Amino acid sequence: MPTLAIRPLTPERWPDLEAVFMARGCSVARGCWCMFYRETGAFILPGGKQPVQARKQSLRDLVTRGPAPGLIAYLGKRPVGWVTLGPREDFRRLARSRAMKAVDDKPVWSIVCFVVPSEFRGQGVATALLEGAVAYAKKQGATLVEAYPKEPEGKVADDSLWFGKKSMYDKAGFAEVARHVPDRPVMRKALRQSPARKKAAARRPP
Repeated sequence: MPTLAIRPLTPERWPDLEAVFMARGCSVARGCWCMFYRETGAFILPGGKQPVQARKQSLRDLVTRGPAPGLIAYLGKRPVGWVTLGPREDFRRLARSRAMKAVDDKPVWSIVCFVVPSEFRGQGVATALLEGAVAYAKKQGATLVEAYPKEPEGKVADDSLWFGKKSMYDKAGFAEVARHVPDRPVMRKALRQSPARKKAAARRPP
């Protein structure tokens, strides 16, 4: 695959995110719109109804307010993948998760979910998105990034790997720092900030 371009999700790029989520193999993303871990209430309403449009609008509101809640991968001009990330406290449901509960009180950015259409899986899209996520977090002033991949035994369906695989994080220089459940390690990577970057991040409004 040619080199992928990784770009922050801005209001102008919203149609590109829609294209990724509406592609084949992304039905889970269409039901969640990457808001599940940002919410704290019931995900499925009584009667099994899911407020899909409300979640979609909530994500679009995040994009409008900024900073970008995630990144899009492009092959040429075609959007081919997505990753959501941000300060851990933005993902409020993580505090209630057994697998992804806090390791300590250090300030950390969380890399949570990947969405890659079936057509482009197994071609390095998620790996490129992970590299871009680390670079973006560092640019935003993060000194520590964290993720919660799966380490499955045997073959599993691609649709269940939206957290990514542990092996991908191993290759990207992450280290396991905790394992609250057997197949879900908590992976971290420290990011070195230059003195100028640290000052800029300290001046950045919350």
